[in-house]
Amino acid sequence: MKERARGRPPAGARVILGAVLRTGKKLLAFDRRLGVRFVAGADEAGRGSLAGPLVTAGVLLDYANLREHAVRPLALLNDSKQVTPEGREELFRAVARCATRISVHVIPPAVIDRDGLHRSNLRGLREALRALTPPAEACLVDGFRLGLEAPEHVAIVDGDTKSAAIAAASIVAKVVRDRLMHRMDALYPGYGFASHVGYITPGHSAVVRERGPTGIHRRSFDARCYEHEPAEYELARS
Repeated sequence: MKERARGRPPAGARVILGAVLRTGKKLLAFDRRLGVRFVAGADEAGRGSLAGPLVTAGVLLDYANLREHAVRPLALLNDSKQVTPEGREELFRAVARCATRISVHVIPPAVIDRDGLHRSNLRGLREALRALTPPAEACLVDGFRLGLEAPEHVAIVDGDTKSAAIAAASIVAKVVRDRLMHRMDALYPGYGFASHVGYITPGHSAVVRERGPTGIHRRSFDARCYEHEPAEYELARS
């Protein structure tokens, strides 16, 4: 039996790594085909969450400088939903090294409750794009048309699986939001924010029914776990 070369991953791992590298190359190639130097992408994290903020991010990539060794950190770039938490942290650092500029906007639950989720999301994405300088020659947004108030842009359905700039923004938004929710776990112990980061799970719903929502729960959401709030919480609100 031949001994495997030292340091060389097994065949199965090489296949997986090759597929991931092809994904990153595909995302970068999509942006390059636009034929411009500066490409901006915008995306959000936390839109469907029951608790915690909505985070929008914009990333500006300069394709004149992203060549050869300069672009290598982005080779593993992918939609944030397809990457492990550890992989997202690594990609976050890669985006921070490669991007010309990054903008992040955090919309608190109280603003979402006051203005509505959709309006808050569109405003956050517009602000993320406006904050990027120099102005991008192409602005790409994951799925949403942002209206005439936004910089000229193109909405791309499932854009975080097609464009490197949007995928980079999705990584930034997700990592920033997850870090915030880990801090919230310390402020509101027992709710499990470090594990579900505010999304609805059976455990999350159960603790809200038992203990009532926290100050970071979105009360405008029509969630069944809000229907049976503890009596002491109702008294505290009155």
